[in-house]
Amino acid sequence: PALRNLAVTYVELIRGTPLLVQIFIVYFFIGTVLNLDRFTAGVAALAVFTGAYVAEIVRAGISSIHKGQMEAGRSLGLTSAQTMRYVILPQAFKRVLPPLAGQFINLIKDSSLVSVISITDLTKAGREVVSSTFSPFEVWFTVALLYLVLTGTLSFLVRRLEVNYARSNCSRYHGAIGVDTLRHHRPSLPLP
Repeated sequence: PALRNLAVTYVELIRGTPLLVQIFIVYFFIGTVLNLDRFTAGVAALAVFTGAYVAEIVRAGISSIHKGQMEAGRSLGLTSAQTMRYVILPQAFKRVLPPLAGQFINLIKDSSLVSVISITDLTKAGREVVSSTFSPFEVWFTVALLYLVLTGTLSFLVRRLEVNYARSNCSRYHGAIGVDTLRHHRPSLPLP
């Protein structure tokens, strides 16, 4: 219960506060105490922020799997860990792939916020070019295009992964895994 309460507090605290505020807290408070450089503080703030969202996405994905799947795996003689690994998580992964992709796309875009602590990213580089060339339109459209290329490439790769994953599961009934499937893919499992 204590670990669960800690996890819930972490997720709610991080999801309930703006990323920009978290970057400032990590850089100016935690970074000062632990003597972190700007890059490490920026990466830590982004990691903590994204970790909370990913944890909630994965939790929701696992919770979305019908409880009967766990019971079915247990009735086949699998341990709870084996049932989670071979039955629940493959189904949950299929469900959480789109929101995870969305979160990582948001992470790419949110990384522009670390420029406020003087980390050179696309946004800070864009500001520097604008200040030296006085061509804001060209520079900001180029920065936007670069972000679009990054996020578009990630979206394309995730879509391909989803299609490949759907193809590999097309012979299964709605993702449910039977005894024969488990024996075929994991012959070392102690099945009855």
